[in-house]
Amino acid sequence: FICDVCNKSFSDQSSLKRHQRIHSGERPFICDVCNKSFSQNILKRHQRIHSGEQPFCCDVCNKSFSQRSTLKQHQCIHSGERPFMCDICNKSFISKTDLTKHIHIHSGEKPFCCDVCNKSFNHQNSLKRHQHIHSVEQPFCCDVCKKSFSHQRKLKRHQRIHSGRPFCCDVCNKSFGDQCNLKTHQRIHSGEKPFCCDICNKSFSVQSHLKRHQRIHVDVCSKS
Repeated sequence: FICDVCNKSFSDQSSLKRHQRIHSGERPFICDVCNKSFSQNILKRHQRIHSGEQPFCCDVCNKSFSQRSTLKQHQCIHSGERPFMCDICNKSFISKTDLTKHIHIHSGEKPFCCDVCNKSFNHQNSLKRHQHIHSVEQPFCCDVCKKSFSHQRKLKRHQRIHSGRPFCCDVCNKSFGDQCNLKTHQRIHSGEKPFCCDICNKSFSVQSHLKRHQRIHVDVCSKS
C-alpha cells in the first residue's frame, strides 16, 4: 500500500489511511472536553490531562505518569542511563529535548525570537522570561529619570543609582549601588565560583564571564 503523495509504503491499508492524514490535514479524533483534534487516535492519551489519570507507575519510587514515554524517561534517573549523547562533546542526557537544548550552546543558534523586540534566545524558557518585560504593567516610575518598573522593590533598587552607593563590602569597604553587585564583588574575597561551564567544567565568579568563556566552545565548533 503506497501513498500517492510521498510514495511511502505500508503493510496494510489502515496504516496508509492514518499516514495520509499528514497530507490532508484531517483530524477526526476530537476531545469532548477542550475540542482539541488529532490526526491519530491518541485522544485517550490526551484525555488523561483532563482526568488526571496516571496509569504508568515507577516500580522503584512509585511515582506515576500519564504517558509511558514519560515513565521511561523518569526511570533513567534511577538507572543512571543517559541514552542521548552530544556528538560534539560526548555529554549525555536523559531526554532528546535536553540534548536539543544543549546543542544550541555549540551551534550558537537562537531559534526562539521575541515578536515584540526581535531579541532571540537559545531556550524557550529564556524567551518566556524575557517576554514578561513586555507584558507586565510597570506602574512604579522613578521621579528622577522617569524609568518605570513592575514592582516597587525594583524601583527602590534602581533609585540607589541616583542616591549613592549604600551597599558596602565589609572586607575592603568598596561600596555599590545595589546588593547584587556587592554579592558579585564579595566573591573576589571568598573565592566562590558558582557559574560552571557544562562542557569543560571551568567555573567563574560572574555569569557574564561564563557566557564569554562559552563562546570559545562555539568558535571551536564553527572552525572544525
